[in-house]
Amino acid sequence: MTEHDPSGVPVAQLQELLLESEDITAFLDEFTATMAQALSTDGDEVWCAVALLRPRRSATVASSSPRAEALDEIQYHYGDGPCLAAAREHRVVHVEDTSADTRWPDYGKAAAAAGIGAALGVPLELGGEAAAGLNVYAERPGTFDAATIEVVTRQVASVSASLALAVRLARHRDTETDLRAAMESRTTIDLAVGIVMAQNRCSQERAVQILRAASSHRNVKLRNLAADLVATVSQGPTSTHFDG
Repeated sequence: MTEHDPSGVPVAQLQELLLESEDITAFLDEFTATMAQALSTDGDEVWCAVALLRPRRSATVASSSPRAEALDEIQYHYGDGPCLAAAREHRVVHVEDTSADTRWPDYGKAAAAAGIGAALGVPLELGGEAAAGLNVYAERPGTFDAATIEVVTRQVASVSASLALAVRLARHRDTETDLRAAMESRTTIDLAVGIVMAQNRCSQERAVQILRAASSHRNVKLRNLAADLVATVSQGPTSTHFDG
């Protein structure tokens, strides 16, 4: 990242986030927000998200903004991309220019169309419990220089133990009262998709598009929007309706 002082985030600050957070979701959300803020400059805004690979479908368990979460969905749609590759192969993956990268041409075109010119995937080492990675996005191609990549890699490594604990708990908690909100979100989103399908008599794909559009328009995270919709419907007659 040119003209960026690669000081990163103080390691002590990142390590204290887990202790200061009320739950794992808060820790991971604060981690991505802190990283995004530290890596952004006046001319280059950065978005971050933590992706967890799962057998059926990967999921974003934390993000610095709704846009970061939506950008992760592009990788999930195509089943590949820098973060997924980083998590699977346990190596840092850098996409200098999404429109010119030949490793994942379909993903690259979609990312470029979404306004993302550069992407970075950094693996989270979880000791075999699961595969996960930190996604870092920027609009301008070439945003991430060698110094910035080193900063991100170092910061992730510095808090790997805390992140490993956070993601393990997110993956393995199986009681209703203790299940992380981020892991619950996938079920909640599925329920919300079903509600929108019933409301609009549309396909699952179209229902997902409607929810994503509403999330972007309202600047609300997809999981929060879905939770609100499900809660509204479960309380009585449906008063929230998303039109296609």
